[in-house]
Amino acid sequence: MDPLDLVGLPLLMARTHGLSEIVIGLIDGPVAIDHPDLDHEHIRVLNTGANGACTIANSTACRHGTLVAGVLVAQRGSGAMAICPGCTLLVRPIFAESRPFIGEMPAASPDELVEALRDCIRSGVRIINLSAALVQPSLNGERRLTEVLDEAACRDVLVVTAAGNQGTVGSTAITRHPWVIPVAACDAQGRPLSYTNLGGSIGRRGLLAPGLGVNGLDAGGGVASFDGTSAATPFVSAAAALLWSEFPHRRADEVRLAVTQGTGARRSSIVPPLLNAWAGYQALAVGARRVA
Repeated sequence: MDPLDLVGLPLLMARTHGLSEIVIGLIDGPVAIDHPDLDHEHIRVLNTGANGACTIANSTACRHGTLVAGVLVAQRGSGAMAICPGCTLLVRPIFAESRPFIGEMPAASPDELVEALRDCIRSGVRIINLSAALVQPSLNGERRLTEVLDEAACRDVLVVTAAGNQGTVGSTAITRHPWVIPVAACDAQGRPLSYTNLGGSIGRRGLLAPGLGVNGLDAGGGVASFDGTSAATPFVSAAAALLWSEFPHRRADEVRLAVTQGTGARRSSIVPPLLNAWAGYQALAVGARRVA
């Protein structure tokens, strides 16, 4: 099945390209912002001393950031997923292009993640799309991560994170935070990939999204596909962005509840449900009619 059909996105995408005032913070590698299938007017680079644009197009970091950006905000018709091209993308890299990845995900220390999260939160983003493997974890580092994620919740900033590709059952300081939406990866039939991380917090508050053969943008030009939870995460971030674009006055917790299909019933499985973006739209539409 087409990845967009699998998670109920085509009807929502037909309604909106997204609003420019809905800003998605991309904490990832740098992005090839000169790619012809990216609309430069909708991309900002956070000036933190790190280069948000690619300087080495064939670096793993640049390829990864550009692939994810293509799922989010590539122009429609480019061949990439291009879910919410009307939204604004704020690029906040967390590592140099020369730094290695861990299991095909960018690696960062807790302090680096805290700084990147705080930069995005205080720059006015509505949603953060995060793909990062933690290195050098510590109790103090995890405490600071918890504090900045608490700040995101207080400031109504949704945080969507990749669950990871180690094939483990468990959680991290990020995935177990009650405000965060962890995303596991599935195949074209909606079955979890063998290497996606799962766990209690992922099952209770997270979602499954397509993570196999997902089309993003190639940093060198054109389209390329990639796999894993980093490929799955932008489906959820973009769905939330489109829902917020259709219902811009709804609170962050309402959008989060709609996108995660929260019903109040406790989930007991370590495998989260599949994203259903159209069901999220219908839930918010019903709420809007009741208010009216």
